[in-house]
Amino acid sequence: MEISTLATYHCLAFVWYFFVTYSITHVRTERRPSEVFLYGGQWKYLTVLNLVLQAVFYGVSFLADVLRLIKKLRCAKCVISSRDLLFSVLAFPVSTFVSISFWTLYTYNRELVYPKSLDGVIPLWLNHAMHTVVLPFAVLEILATPHRYPAKKKGLILLGFVAFLYISWVLWIYSVTGEWVYPLFALFSPAGLAAFFAGSLAIIISFYNFGEFLNRMIWGQSKFCF
Repeated sequence: MEISTLATYHCLAFVWYFFVTYSITHVRTERRPSEVFLYGGQWKYLTVLNLVLQAVFYGVSFLADVLRLIKKLRCAKCVISSRDLLFSVLAFPVSTFVSISFWTLYTYNRELVYPKSLDGVIPLWLNHAMHTVVLPFAVLEILATPHRYPAKKKGLILLGFVAFLYISWVLWIYSVTGEWVYPLFALFSPAGLAAFFAGSLAIIISFYNFGEFLNRMIWGQSKFCF
């Protein structure tokens, strides 16, 4: 894909995610069901954190494209390294996990992840923007440009560390409020919850590996192109 076309795509994707993040964080306070938006607000939900992550990623990607267009190659190489690390370790596996896990649980029992009380608060288009559109965007990014993946050990350590931070955030919210971020967690014993978190981590690691596989199949051993 031409750099100018890629820059346009990344700019539009950034604007889209910025708009979606703005929309969900500015849901009218008086319309929020009190049992859903407790301590931590929207920032306790992986879905919302993923929107911020995607906005940051596409912003960095757009910056890299602009630097390549104006021939600032030394700066571009540094920004591209950050872009690739963001995408490989976080942007692709997290967006894939958010979309697939949400709709799987929603189909099984929506009350476990997205209570009906939210239908009057979050419009249908915003629900799909948060939970559906993120997956094709992630796949399209792999098709649009090659990404250099870090060494497997480094990538998995970084992914595991971020997962640990989010789980710690979830547990902290429960210790403060006595309420779980997702009603699903209340169904588990402590051992069962630990097993659930471990299983979720295994799934997100599989998505990391899948992204690396797709990138390699489409682009081979990708190298920076200037």
